[in-house]
Amino acid sequence: MHRFIAALLAVASCASIAQAQSSVPTSTNPPLTLEQALTLAGATAPSIEAATAGIRAAEASRTVAGYRPNPSIVAEIENIAGNGQYRGIRSAETTAGLAFPIELGGKRSARIAVANAVTDRARIDTALAEADLRLAITRLYIEAAAAERRFVTAREQAATAGEAVRAAGIRVQAGRASPLEQQRADVLRINAEAAVARAQRLAEVSRANLARRIGRPITGSLDLAWYDRVEGYGPARPIEPAGTLALAAARADVTTAEAQVRLARSQRVPDVTLSASARRLEATNDVAAVFGVSVPFPLFNNGKAAISQARARSDQAQALRRAAELDSAQAIASAQAEVANAATTARNASGPALASATEAARIARIGYREGKFGQLDLLDAERTLSETRTAAIDALATYHDAKARLDRLVAAAPSSEDNDQ
Repeated sequence: MHRFIAALLAVASCASIAQAQSSVPTSTNPPLTLEQALTLAGATAPSIEAATAGIRAAEASRTVAGYRPNPSIVAEIENIAGNGQYRGIRSAETTAGLAFPIELGGKRSARIAVANAVTDRARIDTALAEADLRLAITRLYIEAAAAERRFVTAREQAATAGEAVRAAGIRVQAGRASPLEQQRADVLRINAEAAVARAQRLAEVSRANLARRIGRPITGSLDLAWYDRVEGYGPARPIEPAGTLALAAARADVTTAEAQVRLARSQRVPDVTLSASARRLEATNDVAAVFGVSVPFPLFNNGKAAISQARARSDQAQALRRAAELDSAQAIASAQAEVANAATTARNASGPALASATEAARIARIGYREGKFGQLDLLDAERTLSETRTAAIDALATYHDAKARLDRLVAAAPSSEDNDQ
């Protein structure tokens, strides 16, 4: 009779847990790995499309910068609509020809240098967009994996709470415990089931956010083996920021600013316009050649202000580059320390600490069923196990996030071979 009642209690305690588990989609598809998510996100990311369009625009600007000035068609008619012999068009002189602007001072090569610098900066911007996207997708993946791990843990804890209700029922039926123990265990079961529902909703939201960024639904599970893995991390070796994207972007800005200085200097040299025309005299119907030279006279704007402006921006770019070197070195060193500390915390929380808490809870359950431990001992062991599991999940999430941020900081700049492609 006691066994029959205990079975009924077990069925009742696990009914809501089974309902929550039945709503979880089961799939035989292989887990979605982080690299697969990154590849899918890169194929549909608007930020990458925008950066790629920026490269195309910069390359088009490079083509435009290489063009020489277009010639002009010159046409004029003189000595008409006057009085006397200039009445009407009897004494008209019609001139038609071409004017050829000639750039001096290296303006064309200076424009090309600026366009080349802007194109290189656009390529670095694309690499920055890819690195930022990788960080964003990695963080979404970490969040989804952590939520999935919390959901799995919550289900396990709910199942354990159901077992505790069953054990309490057996003890009460045997007269070895007060009905209060069974009521207390049932309250814990209800709370555990509520935790399952909350964890399930959070897991669904995080998976939906990740699916939205990769452009397809996630039908299978995530790579929880990757999430649970902590890479060996020895003493951190200093990483020089010289080859990173942040420094490459700062150097590209300096190159662009210096090219702008050269362009401003070239603008101070006046261009010459040569013209060659043919003039027809209406009175005699004769034709004569007309040649001309036009040179601007820099009376009001001699280009000094533009050079001063370009030099100031060049000095600004140089200062920002030096600041970027200091900031990058500091950020990388701090990120290395954070990764090392997070790795130590995660390794301990998911290793010895979790193993000890799991074993202590197992012993407490056995002892409680056999009447060797009281319910308070069991509840304390279960609470410690729950807190340790949560701490392990949080520690792993912190570790992966710190590692992702470090990878973003040390992301390598595109090589010259990549720029030539």
